[in-house]
Amino acid sequence: MSIVRWEPLREFEDFFRRYSAPRYRAATETNGEVDWTPVANITETGKEYVIKAELPETKREDVKISLQNGVITISGERKQVKEDKDENTLRIESFYGTFSRSFVLPDNVNTGAIHAESKDGVLTVHIPKTPETKPQKIDIAVQ
Repeated sequence: MSIVRWEPLREFEDFFRRYSAPRYRAATETNGEVDWTPVANITETGKEYVIKAELPETKREDVKISLQNGVITISGERKQVKEDKDENTLRIESFYGTFSRSFVLPDNVNTGAIHAESKDGVLTVHIPKTPETKPQKIDIAVQ
């Protein structure tokens, strides 16, 4: 038997190293169903904001994008389909079930021109910016 010095901070480091960078954020189980959160990357160009969410094995018809009060929400469900009845599953690390991600949009977006596309398991939402309005000077006459 070897004696190892106990270092509580090392345990925290091990914990965060193991769980801080998952492929998908934490999944929670409620009533036998798993809710998971797909990762998303948001970028900005001169003309638009782009949200890329990783949704592998998710059909387009199972994804819903909504916009309400300046918040865009991507939600849906990833269904597990068992293809081979003779197959013996040894381990499943993929998350299945419902998901939802919401993002607050800035004020300078053209909500009427938002569009999305799905390719190779990545949902890309394009959010065009509105033209920048420059403040204008108004002279008001005193009477």
